[in-house]
Amino acid sequence: MSIFSFASPEWLWLLLLVPAILLLNWVMIVFRQHKLRRMGNPTTLERLMPDYSKARSWIKSSLLAASVALIVVAMARPQTGSKLSSRERKGREIVLVVDVSNSMLAEDVEPSRMERTRYAITQLVEDMEDDGVGIVAFADESEVVLPVTSDYTMALAKVKRLSPLLIRAQGTDLGEAIETALLSFSSSTHNTKSRVMILITDGEDHDERALEAAKRAKEQGIIVCCIGIGTPEGKPLKVDGVHIEDDEGKMVLTKLNEELLQQIAETTEGIYTRSHNEDFGLEGIIERLNEIEEAQLMEVVFEEYDEQYQWFLGAGLLLLVVEMLLLSRRNPLLRNVKLFERNDK
Repeated sequence: MSIFSFASPEWLWLLLLVPAILLLNWVMIVFRQHKLRRMGNPTTLERLMPDYSKARSWIKSSLLAASVALIVVAMARPQTGSKLSSRERKGREIVLVVDVSNSMLAEDVEPSRMERTRYAITQLVEDMEDDGVGIVAFADESEVVLPVTSDYTMALAKVKRLSPLLIRAQGTDLGEAIETALLSFSSSTHNTKSRVMILITDGEDHDERALEAAKRAKEQGIIVCCIGIGTPEGKPLKVDGVHIEDDEGKMVLTKLNEELLQQIAETTEGIYTRSHNEDFGLEGIIERLNEIEEAQLMEVVFEEYDEQYQWFLGAGLLLLVVEMLLLSRRNPLLRNVKLFERNDK
């Protein structure tokens, strides 16, 4: 099994030169025809210029465009990975369970609850070294955004996509969110004490399924740490400077069920913190993470990559040489050679 990738994909932007070359050739042909029409009858002028070939112009520009494309691909350093290997590392598996309901757009936490959450998670992932990280987004439904992985670049890209647009059904179903997250951990860490779930939510949920799911997490040795955003008293939901109203015209209040989150954390030997403008609440959880033992994690990686740029570079240079040798006009020595013309005399 092999995998194809580019070591320097930023060079691929230069592929935009390919259509630009063909477009420029077309513009030059149109401009030349326009000038010929101004000088006289195009048919007569073509007879006076028997060596001119429009087809050769297109062939030369196509060769040049293909040559540029191949050289650009070579500059991006195409590689194939041909060796799969397993690597052991010591770390923990952390699944981030993030509330993406519409209330996360509220601005009582600057700049908004969602923006603040993305920023805090980004800082957490950037500080990781050997831990695996997964992401589950939820509202009234749940979705695994990223299975547990050590690819932090991919994790950061997924964090940027966290928003209410991910889940259509709005609401707050903590029970389903925890159940989905339980399925996200890898089997290699089963029966270890290295699995952690960080639940971030601003919603109120009085469904008993959340505590039942927390007990199942406890049975599997998974610690659930909770971060609550908002207040138990509730605050008017305000998005883009406008208060949100319900069908009866009353302002919508977003309340935090702090007691439930505390019970979930206590059930699984985790901790609960509340987010504020000054402190998102991750510091206490990070301290708890440092107390959790690490396990041997297996990681499958492509260790060896073979450079393939030389094939693209060679082909590109060859086409460039052919383009330079090809005359833009017909060869006058071969003008009278007509291989396919019948002689009826």
